[in-house]
Amino acid sequence: MKIPTITTRRLVLRPFTERDVGPLHRILCEEGVLRYFPNPNPPARDAVERFVVDQLRRWWQDGFGWWAVTPRSRRALIGWNGLQFLPETNEVEVGFLLSREFWGRGLALEGALAGLKYGFDTLGLESIIALVHPENRASRRVIEKLGMSFVDRARYFGMEVDRYRIAGGRSAVRHASGGKRSTSGTKRTRPQRGRRRSGSEDRH
Repeated sequence: MKIPTITTRRLVLRPFTERDVGPLHRILCEEGVLRYFPNPNPPARDAVERFVVDQLRRWWQDGFGWWAVTPRSRRALIGWNGLQFLPETNEVEVGFLLSREFWGRGLALEGALAGLKYGFDTLGLESIIALVHPENRASRRVIEKLGMSFVDRARYFGMEVDRYRIAGGRSAVRHASGGKRSTSGTKRTRPQRGRRRSGSEDRH
């Protein structure tokens, strides 16, 4: 499939390319960016290369994945967001990560709303979850602004997280910043279930 590009009011969500490896590696090495992840240590560059390849594979395998995120005003990579299939629990998770320079501007919310809208309107998902470290108040606020409801505290990726969920058709998703999706080469597709693979490397 051709990975869709989504444009919101301030962001462009586009497919990853090999040119994103260097900028993404620099973002992941920024102080505090991985503080609440299972492994808070910055990855080696070759690990980021494998991550980019894996994200492209997931689009082909599942029909969705994470996008590279850039501002509409410039082409520089500032992070990622999107959807990931979690085969261990048969769930789809919305996730996001931004460079520290772009924290506190509502951009994580804007991108995540576009991801939810894509999941419900294009993929026809019944529900989407979000996972957040109990001490990560900033990401928790984003998740709650998405209209997601707390479900429980559970163990994912080797650590305790708070799990949130939103069902398709919730009004919060309908207010998703007026995002427009490029239709070139895009087809409606259902997520594929039951394929075993490792869990996501990165969390909120």
